[in-house]
Amino acid sequence: MIRNKKYPILFLSLISLSVLFFLLKIVVSESNQEVGIVTFVQGSAKKQKHTEKLWKSVAKNSQVTGGERVRTLTRSRAELDLAHIDKIRMAPKTTIDILKLYEETKENIREANIVLQKGDLWANIAKKGKNMRLSIGTPIAAAAITGTTLRMNVQDDSTSELKVYHGQVILTNAPQSSTVIPKSIEPHEISGPHEIAGPHEVSLQEWALIVKSMQKVKVNKKGQVVYSGDFASTDSDEQSEWVRWNKERDRMSGK
Repeated sequence: MIRNKKYPILFLSLISLSVLFFLLKIVVSESNQEVGIVTFVQGSAKKQKHTEKLWKSVAKNSQVTGGERVRTLTRSRAELDLAHIDKIRMAPKTTIDILKLYEETKENIREANIVLQKGDLWANIAKKGKNMRLSIGTPIAAAAITGTTLRMNVQDDSTSELKVYHGQVILTNAPQSSTVIPKSIEPHEISGPHEIAGPHEVSLQEWALIVKSMQKVKVNKKGQVVYSGDFASTDSDEQSEWVRWNKERDRMSGK
């Protein structure tokens, strides 16, 4: 009896096709992954995957993506174009965590989440549709953002300040609200300039503030609002070379 030799060959062919299909699926998946492009570097910038210890140098036109930490060194700056939608600029000695970069959630929402660990960040954020969501947070507060130009600063003790130049931001200290404001918290507009005099112990409560154009909020390391109110383009802090440079970059990019 002559055995048919074609079956083993056919079986191996099926395995090869399965492996090829699997590899193609990985390639397609990676090509669909949203990335950020480094559009400007002055001095030295580095990036690190959250799962690794090694820092790699960041050059112009290199990529950054979700799950990476990016930092600028002394006398350095960097500009990131995130998914061709938003501009993020980092001042010297600034560190950000890109936790998500427009990843699709179970609710079919493309979600991005960035945390400013320390330093000074300028963001020019495009207006978002209902299926897109972006938040920029600090170790103690988070801002839900759309169609906004803002500046955020985190000091060494985690004290944070948010300035909104254009648009509107919802800022909250709720721990679970990096991208969604809990229904239990009703966002409310900040009133005129208000400063809490003298440090004193108070109970930490969850809050959510609507911060509009030319308004700022300062939050201490305990997550308590210590200042809220207006600021002016004539303020001494607004005359800095960092602010002028960012405004010029925004004009150049047409955003």
